[in-house]
Amino acid sequence: MKQIFDIGDSQVFRRVVEQGDIAAFQGTVVHPVCATFALARDIEWTTRQFVLQMCEDGEEGIGTMLIINHANPAFVGDEIIYSAQIQEINGHELICSYEARVGDRLIASGKTGQKILKREKVSRLFKI
Repeated sequence: MKQIFDIGDSQVFRRVVEQGDIAAFQGTVVHPVCATFALARDIEWTTRQFVLQMCEDGEEGIGTMLIINHANPAFVGDEIIYSAQIQEINGHELICSYEARVGDRLIASGKTGQKILKREKVSRLFKI
């Protein structure tokens, strides 16, 4: 694992909410706004940007935690700006905080956790 980041370093990812991101289950739209599960996907992608740069050959990141405080709606066509900051690096574990905003409006905030492991170990974990 490359030690190339410091506490407080940040990453930014932008994504426009699309129709496929709205809150729908079993084909039924619950609310025509960005679903929490769509936020989760983009939050994880944002914080994974650290991991992709930190991994050495033969290593892979695996998620360990995702906390989402979904505060306000984001509508189809809104651009959500995800900003993530490194809070802790504990051995091979990376803890990040993040905010998702549309303009000045806070959409979501929380934390993610990821570990960087050898690919062989990740493969062993997923064998049944």
